Amino acid sequence: MKLSSKAIPLNIENIDTDQLIPAQFLKLTTKKGYGKNLFYNWRYIEDYEPNLKFELNNPLRKGAQVIIGGNNFGCGSSREHAAWAISDYGISVVITSQFADIHKGNLYNNNVLPIEVKSEELTILMTYFLENPEAIIDIDLENQTIKVEGFEFNSTFEIAPFKKKCLMEGVDEIQYLINMKEEIAEFELNNY
Repeated sequence: MKLSSKAIPLNIENIDTDQLIPAQFLKLTTKKGYGKNLFYNWRYIEDYEPNLKFELNNPLRKGAQVIIGGNNFGCGSSREHAAWAISDYGISVVITSQFADIHKGNLYNNNVLPIEVKSEELTILMTYFLENPEAIIDIDLENQTIKVEGFEFNSTFEIAPFKKKCLMEGVDEIQYLINMKEEIAEFELNNY
């Protein structure tokens, strides 16, 4: 996966899953349809009237597939709907200095790459993208690199090999196992 995109900087620490997708929207039975309610309480004044001060509503960030969030992103309850909302909105990567562990796992399982960077790197990215709303960030999963076009920022990130493989193949852990059903059946046949 290689991604070149604008970014949405959210300079807010401790963004919890209730802010990502408020409880009143947890009624759908599929993963689709949550994106329109992502950050509902911050994104809208009321009844879907956009809050123009919130970065998701900045027209210069239209089409952005990367969120740069404050420290402790995705804390609070373990609701997977928060990752569904991020993915359904069209976000492919979330960058922060620390994720809540369960939310990080939920992002992986919904084909969203969670990247943790050093706090000083997060400050640099946050400041740059707040000041440059049309700037482009380049994420290269295979080489595990982050670059910013026209700006001297180059960094690397860590990812578990299995999580990387799943993201590269566009599958979650269950689909990965389903894709191996022939190998599993052969193993059972030959070993039991």
